[in-house]
Amino acid sequence: MKFISKSIQVIRLNEKLLKRLESIKAAHKSEKQNSSRMEDYLEVISELVDMKGYATTLDISRYMNVSAPSVTKMLKRLDENGYLEYEKYHGINLTKQGTQLASTIRQKHSILLEFFEILGIGTDIANQDAEGIEHHLNAKTIKQLRKFVTFLKSNPKFRNDFKEF
Repeated sequence: MKFISKSIQVIRLNEKLLKRLESIKAAHKSEKQNSSRMEDYLEVISELVDMKGYATTLDISRYMNVSAPSVTKMLKRLDENGYLEYEKYHGINLTKQGTQLASTIRQKHSILLEFFEILGIGTDIANQDAEGIEHHLNAKTIKQLRKFVTFLKSNPKFRNDFKEF
């Protein structure tokens, strides 16, 4: 009887592992992986424009930790996809589509930061984690996370109980 019980446990474990592998495969098939780098660029460009009023290739390369030619290549790609208008040696202007996407990414980042803050995670780690996660979350997940953060903020007793736990 122990043998059968053990065999069933192994089968269930293998089923869980197989489902996990399939989800990893699906995540890597999606276009999200390809678009997350583009989203990083749009986020940096948007932040620079908000901070300085403009963004340069050199600024972007510094914040993205990539070479200027790599930035130029990505700017051309973003231009081709309708996210910005780029002309070499001239300005970088986000299109309406680019501005909307950058805004969505920033909102995701903000929601994640609030959530991590509630969990008691420090700002530096929270920013790093949010940066790693924000591009991979489904809009439904973000919506529910936003609702949960709002719930936690409006229920300080629940937050305090968690902190004391």
